[in-house]
Amino acid sequence: MGKRRRVAERRNELRKTTRPAVLGMIAVAVSGVGFGVYALTDGGVAAGEPTSAGADHKNVKTGPPSAAEVRSASARFLTAWQQGRISEAAAATDDASAATELLTGYGKDARLKGVTLTPGTPTGAKVPFSVKATVSYDNLSKPLAYASSLTVVRRASDGRPLVDWHSAVVHPDLKDGDTLVTGASGTPPVKALDRNGGELTAATYPSLGPVLDGLREKYGKTAGGKAGIELRVVRGKASQKAQLSDKTLVELSKGTPGTVKTTLNPALQAAAEQQVGKQAKASVVVVRPSTGEILAVANSGHGFNVAFQGSLAPGSTMKIVTSTMLFEKKLITPDASHPCPKTYKLAGWTFHNDDNSEIKKGTFKQSFGASCNNAFIDFAPKLSNSDLTQEAQQVYGLGMDNWAIGVPSFDGSVPVQSGAQMGASLIGQGGVRMNPLNMASVAATVESGAFHQPYLVSPSVDDRTLAKAARTMSATTQSQLKDVMRYTAAYGTAAKAMAGMSGDYGAKTGSAEVDGQKKPNGWFTAYKGDLAAAGVVQAGGHGGDTAGPIVAALLKTGG
Repeated sequence: MGKRRRVAERRNELRKTTRPAVLGMIAVAVSGVGFGVYALTDGGVAAGEPTSAGADHKNVKTGPPSAAEVRSASARFLTAWQQGRISEAAAATDDASAATELLTGYGKDARLKGVTLTPGTPTGAKVPFSVKATVSYDNLSKPLAYASSLTVVRRASDGRPLVDWHSAVVHPDLKDGDTLVTGASGTPPVKALDRNGGELTAATYPSLGPVLDGLREKYGKTAGGKAGIELRVVRGKASQKAQLSDKTLVELSKGTPGTVKTTLNPALQAAAEQQVGKQAKASVVVVRPSTGEILAVANSGHGFNVAFQGSLAPGSTMKIVTSTMLFEKKLITPDASHPCPKTYKLAGWTFHNDDNSEIKKGTFKQSFGASCNNAFIDFAPKLSNSDLTQEAQQVYGLGMDNWAIGVPSFDGSVPVQSGAQMGASLIGQGGVRMNPLNMASVAATVESGAFHQPYLVSPSVDDRTLAKAARTMSATTQSQLKDVMRYTAAYGTAAKAMAGMSGDYGAKTGSAEVDGQKKPNGWFTAYKGDLAAAGVVQAGGHGGDTAGPIVAALLKTGG
């Protein structure tokens, strides 16, 4: 019995000494499990956990968010937004301050209530979702429905998956810095009329959406209308700098519109809409050379107005301006012998012709017609850095930032450049930037012999001053330009598109290379009688094959 008692006592002593150690091990294990669950669901460090550099580094996730994290992060944001928990929704983004401001304004300033957000099927880190809400103002209300999307990213500091915040998450028409506002519109509506007095609407002419917005912004307060109640996008500083106009999303009560008459020709506008619809990312403008009146403007994409506001390298269509300079300086004449080598080296760059072509024994006119690059670049050593800039400004009115067409527009840029970049500018690359409005004006200036600033609304409507060119090209220079452009339209790269033309006509093609783009932007500008037009098909390829048929069809339509 004594021995049994001693064994029992020994067992009790062992229980007393080992039990606390076992409990301590269990407590550590539980803590570890809790941290693991938190990290998987929230991607951060749990409250009370160690925050040493070693622990942080060990537990911060990297790489794209997983499918589960995308679902979790997007659901956290959308649920909080729908339930009006703005601070929680904002905290689920990577810019809580900006998100708080815009989401607060969504209810307070935009007067949107009863928000329902329905997520779609994610594609990678992008989650589409639909929005339904009601716009309410006093006793007025209307439903609002639209589609948007968000993208989930991983925050570098702690690996947490969050919504990549941009204003477009709230509404796709918003740029960063824009807001949504419901109330009496700051600008009364306008009824835009064509040159014959017919009404212009975006329903009839889809390309005119941004143009009509611009007309309202410019003339709404002076055209005699009365503002209505509406939900609209109010542009912020960045959008204003980009010359984007406010946009109406929902009209709760109609205002009384004023009227603004434009120079648009309804037949040409309808034809332009039809033509750009045949190509993706196509834009075109038609002007009257003798006056500068804009007769048509169309874009196959109906958002940003590339035709008026685009800023793209014009490629070889710029050779019209370059040739003007060369003719005026008497460096060349159309029929003078001027070979075009396969390659030309300038300031460390080697320039090539399209398809590595060459003209060994030809004239300048043949090089112009074939759009042979090196026949132009080899003049670079004879030119000063500012010659092309001055030619564009003084004769063609380009790059002065002073066009006033009646709606927002970009009037081109030909910066002073040196070395290889200056050589590239001679063929419409480098820093040269244009749009179809600019290049239609170039062709119009050749046809008329003098620059007439394009305009959509007559300057007599608001007594604004149109831009002037410092000087006019000589009759000899104009004759030489028409010679090379007529040759190009009859026998050169523009011949296929311009086939069947008669009378006084000329054209120039262009292909502008864009980094990261498989095919170049295709350009085409031409005139026929008192019509001039220019078009671009982005990533379309050669201008004669893509933009050429669009421009030629409109010149044949007449107006």
